[in-house]
Amino acid sequence: MTFDVAADAYTRFMGRFSEPLAVQFAEFVDLRSGQRVLDVGCGPGALTAQLVERLGTDAVSAIDPSPSFVEALAARFPAIDVQSGAAEELPFADDSFDAALAQLVVHFMTDPMSGLREMARVTRPGGLVAACVWDHAGGGSPLTLFWQAVHDTDPAAVDEAQLAGARDGHLAQLCESAGLQHIEPASLSVTVAFATFDDWWEPFTLGVGPAGAYVAQLDQAGREILRTQCAELLPAPPFHVAASAWSVRARA
Repeated sequence: MTFDVAADAYTRFMGRFSEPLAVQFAEFVDLRSGQRVLDVGCGPGALTAQLVERLGTDAVSAIDPSPSFVEALAARFPAIDVQSGAAEELPFADDSFDAALAQLVVHFMTDPMSGLREMARVTRPGGLVAACVWDHAGGGSPLTLFWQAVHDTDPAAVDEAQLAGARDGHLAQLCESAGLQHIEPASLSVTVAFATFDDWWEPFTLGVGPAGAYVAQLDQAGREILRTQCAELLPAPPFHVAASAWSVRARA
């Protein structure tokens, strides 16, 4: 999936969750100084920033299919190798990296197993391949309450629960099917504070991802109905939203 939105819109929508998740994910994969790493589906750079902080710009490469994200990341980190492309056809030679990571990307791959195989191909034998996906199916996603409100007002709406890797054990199954070895599953959790309801709601109107696309196709009356339902489900502000992501680390 290519996100045809400005990098700032994505950051306002998902960055508030993906940035603290990137800290957890980087700690989970436990990279070491001197290793070369690829950030697959890097977006505006939540995980890339953590990798640069830990390993330095010379050790980090990144790739994303969205031109706006590639441009924004290249401006943010001009010294790193940032390329445009999809996970299923990585433009790197075999065994180029010590690790290939994909944060919040596998569920948007056109062919997740192909994408994971490509990540393994560009990773040296025995190197690390790791990924994480929000728990959309188990109610642990940062978007769970939004989709609950959608179903309350539009029971036939399609949410993100069936996406690849979004349910317990599925990410590990995909890694096994892709031929990865020594698969270690885990769950990572973050909590984000919101001062007002509008702080939470406004980013859903920016057209980012399946949730933003759903809001964008509503007329004004439909948006107001959904907004009201979300407000009824959320606690009185200020409030916190907890989210969890299924994660795996494996060996190529």
